[in-house]
Amino acid sequence: MATDRKLRFSELRAAHLRLGERGERLAARLLRELGMEILTFNYAGPHGEIDIVGRDGLMLCFVEVKTRQPSSRSRPLDAVTAKKKWHIVRTAERYLRQIGHPDIAYRFDVIEVVIRGWRLQEIRHLPAAYGSGDAHRNPQRPFT
Repeated sequence: MATDRKLRFSELRAAHLRLGERGERLAARLLRELGMEILTFNYAGPHGEIDIVGRDGLMLCFVEVKTRQPSSRSRPLDAVTAKKKWHIVRTAERYLRQIGHPDIAYRFDVIEVVIRGWRLQEIRHLPAAYGSGDAHRNPQRPFT
């Protein structure tokens, strides 16, 4: 019985991960259609991971993608809690230091993806959804 529960949990986790990966692919496609250059996927640091790092003109964008099925009672954005934001901001700061541009303009975006079955039902880009960094930082020092 315990083995059955472990197997079921493992199957649910795998399905959840596949759903998230599909959401990230759809989000990347949307961002490219909007003219954003994708710099990296799944940038990881000690405080967490950023789903997509992109460049929108002279603005560096740290993008969190939240994917849900329509049966979910809350909006995908609701899953970006204060704790999650803190982790993303710390990870973004590490990214900025790593690329040697700690003072460039940047923002924190969220993309909400709703998938029914495996078909896209809704996708919404929320630029500058939250953050720190003066959407953020010095606009006179753009990302180049």
